[in-house]
Amino acid sequence: MTTKRASVESTADAYLELLAARGVEYFFANSGTDFAPLIDAYARRLDQGLPTPRPMTIPHEVPAVGMAHGYALVTGRPQVVMVHVIVGAGNAVGGIINAARSNVPILFSAGRNPLTESGMHGSRNRAIHWAQESFDQAGMIREYVKWDYELRNFTQLETVVDRALAVAQAEPQGPVYLTLPREVLAEKHEVFEYAAASRAPRPGPVAAAPEAIAETARLLADARNPIILTKAAGRDPLAVAALVQLAEALGAPVIDQFHTYVNFPQDHPLHAGFDAAPYFDEADCIVAVESDVLWFPALKAPRPEAKIVQIAVDPLYARYPIRGFPADAALSGTVSLNLAALADAVRPRVDARAVAERTQRWHAEHRRLREAWTATARRAQSEKPLEMVWVSKCVGDLVDADTIVVDEYDFDPTQGCFRTPRTYFGSSPAGGLGWGMGAALGAKLAAPDKTVICCVGDGAYIFGAPTAAHFVARAYNLPVLFVIFNNRAWNAVKRAVQSHAPEGLAARTRRMPLSDLEPAPDYELICRASGGHAEKVEDPAALPDALARALKVVRDEKRQALLNVICKKP
Repeated sequence: MTTKRASVESTADAYLELLAARGVEYFFANSGTDFAPLIDAYARRLDQGLPTPRPMTIPHEVPAVGMAHGYALVTGRPQVVMVHVIVGAGNAVGGIINAARSNVPILFSAGRNPLTESGMHGSRNRAIHWAQESFDQAGMIREYVKWDYELRNFTQLETVVDRALAVAQAEPQGPVYLTLPREVLAEKHEVFEYAAASRAPRPGPVAAAPEAIAETARLLADARNPIILTKAAGRDPLAVAALVQLAEALGAPVIDQFHTYVNFPQDHPLHAGFDAAPYFDEADCIVAVESDVLWFPALKAPRPEAKIVQIAVDPLYARYPIRGFPADAALSGTVSLNLAALADAVRPRVDARAVAERTQRWHAEHRRLREAWTATARRAQSEKPLEMVWVSKCVGDLVDADTIVVDEYDFDPTQGCFRTPRTYFGSSPAGGLGWGMGAALGAKLAAPDKTVICCVGDGAYIFGAPTAAHFVARAYNLPVLFVIFNNRAWNAVKRAVQSHAPEGLAARTRRMPLSDLEPAPDYELICRASGGHAEKVEDPAALPDALARALKVVRDEKRQALLNVICKKP
């Protein structure tokens, strides 16, 4: 084992040394009085040119967590987020829930209020240090992290950090929580010895047993009309090509059901859109790949006799309190390996003529869907206020192989065509609003040569702490194009009311308290306040040119840009 020996001044100094050695590139921070030892250590390390994660000042916890989330989506690598004791953690909880349900690895940390009233370096010396202490600081978030711990002393630093990073990256991936007492960070030390590389266990890819693969292949080969639906297969980029192999082997369509990633090339003739429900009546076998929600049992379900196959890292979704979707076969483990093995096992079992017939039929359905989507956008192109489908069409026309779209709800997927893994990211299944802006900034940080477009509703924009997010874009030269689909409402709330009580007074009169966002602010002024280019767009004919101007600013001037697009109010 190769060891390293570093000259340090404190536990905080050693912590930064170790994070850098473990490949952590960024330290997303919303600081408070608990950060004092770390800030002093940072000053020393930066002054002496010592390795350290780049410190990033993020003036609100929501975009701080969102940036780590977005960075991990693009790179697959966890970064550090640190917030101010219990109050900062409280602001960050929604983002950590998002990361947990998206299986995104993050080393989330918070300072621990000073433990001692006196007698130690770092003891309490501010009035807030009494009221900010809790009996169990991790209690508020323990349900949504894989592991939590409080650093007790300098001796265990390497073990704690290596375990935190290893647990976050082990499947199913997710955030972990580490609290850091100020006295421990402030302890004086001179030397820190540690292993050059972490020796914490790193579980490798896992494939399902051959017998399970064979039994699942038999179910699929016996099916006359199998369909595949997926939500997050693309979390593993290698799974996309493997899913293509399986679909082609079966002649089965792939439907992006509530999708959050690029799961399947959307121009592939076996791609059958974004809603599986119309195909349930005819399907005799449904393969769900990394799908937490297969359908809405209260609204539309497959035939009772249809065979169901679930393929996921954890097909039980064991951290969900209730989830009753059935499975006649379930394959757990590394999704790309299981899909590839299943494709190989299916090929010799299927009837080639049946596969050819299904393939031809689904190719025709793909063409029909694409033609219908094009017609829908064409009909909406002159509507004023703008229809969201037209806004999505104009954004979708800009997407190329060097573009990443971060979508917090309002981009209409029928108006884009994503082919490559890690070029589209949708909101977490948990639905915590405010994720999009920070995630887009994190994606841009991870992929500086890519064009990043962030699509958000006006409600999500407000939740994203936009003043803080635009500050970050300017401070760290992260030119993102933000497109606000501004319908001056929380439409998800209105839709919930309409489905709950379609004949109720609220639905009949269209008067829905607690769902409107009027009078709408001039959101473009917030972006301009941080040096960005921003426009309000109210004419559908003007949108393509406005997008072109904004992209020119982002690409050529390297400045952020925002379009406040006034859309039809629901």
